[in-house]
Amino acid sequence: MDRRRFFSAAGSTVALTALGTGQTFAQEHAASPSAHFDATTIKAMRDRIRPIGPSELLARQEQARRLMKDNAIDAIFVEGGTTLAYYTGLSWWLSERLFAMVLPQRGEPFYVSPKFEEGRSREKLGDVKIYTWEEHEKPIDRIRQGMQERGLLGATLGIEETTRYYAVEQLQKSLPTLNLVSAKPVTAGCRSVKSAHEIELMQVANDVTAQVYRQAQKQLREGMSEKDLGAVISALYGEFGVKGDALVLFGKASAYPHGLTKEVLLKPGDNVLIDGGCEVEGYGSDITRTMAFGEPSAKMKSVWEIVRGAQDAALKTAKPGVPAEKVDAAARAYIADHGYGPGYKYFTHRLGHGIGMDGHEWYYLVGGNTRPLAPGNMFSNEPGIYIVGEFGIRTEDEMLITDDGARLLLPQAKSLQEIF
Repeated sequence: MDRRRFFSAAGSTVALTALGTGQTFAQEHAASPSAHFDATTIKAMRDRIRPIGPSELLARQEQARRLMKDNAIDAIFVEGGTTLAYYTGLSWWLSERLFAMVLPQRGEPFYVSPKFEEGRSREKLGDVKIYTWEEHEKPIDRIRQGMQERGLLGATLGIEETTRYYAVEQLQKSLPTLNLVSAKPVTAGCRSVKSAHEIELMQVANDVTAQVYRQAQKQLREGMSEKDLGAVISALYGEFGVKGDALVLFGKASAYPHGLTKEVLLKPGDNVLIDGGCEVEGYGSDITRTMAFGEPSAKMKSVWEIVRGAQDAALKTAKPGVPAEKVDAAARAYIADHGYGPGYKYFTHRLGHGIGMDGHEWYYLVGGNTRPLAPGNMFSNEPGIYIVGEFGIRTEDEMLITDDGARLLLPQAKSLQEIF
């Protein structure tokens, strides 16, 4: 669960405040699910979506093998989760019953599965080698069998970084001849460089988000709650047939990047911060816009201009070969030079994170990260200024590193009223 889902989850099941008509937002949207976007707009967006195909999955496995060779890793171990879906297309719910893939540097992958789940796994994976275990048996015995049959009992085995400790512990205790290392050079090496198709899917997710935010801005009403607007946004995403949500913050609550637990009602002069996105074929958008409800104060306008300038400074700095920390430093210096420094005093978080199949993934635009940027890297570019007791301003766009620089997937915000 990412940050915006964490903070919005509590609001998704409560009764929403009626706004003058005696009807809740949820009821209104249920009654007219396609009231905001015409069928042509929805169809045009959905026609752009091309699922990831089998040949792409195999190409990803081949890239993993190349990276294994470069990093002296003989095989990688991957539990259910995003990385498994990335390499196989199989989304697998994690439970106490181990399901895992071992992808060798040479040869085909093999899988370990509960016996009663074999049919479900083959539905997606097809004719692959699956070692199954019954309820009274130990899955580690099947892993040993697979490794032994491939001459890998003395191998260097890369462990995908989200693997749960109990699985690592079993590998350490039961297969002590293995050399366990992090698989991150392989997994992050693959996933952090987006293919043209991945970028296409993320572009669709971004374009849907832009449509939703424009419409959400029109729904602002005095007295509505943050949860009300969050529900509206989720419903708007639903019109496109995608799952999406948003962290919504009004007024003083926006001075805390992820908000507070106290519910806030919208009043004239407040700023409205929306941080959210949707998923298209597993690939996400993560966009923040801060807008004014009514006439913004002069200070709010000034701070917004500084934040937007910081985003420009980061965009100008980002290019292949530049250390990630320098992009963060460019935005942070711009904010400090305009009176909101030093360091993290008002700009309280890093500039950005990687994004793709997970909302936050490798690598991070933050001080201390000297890793050079590479074409195909996708980051959030999200500077902010947070003034406790008053308001917070953040603007966030997804930023793709290109062959000679960087570009944003969406038009930048133009003002506190014109958000694209």
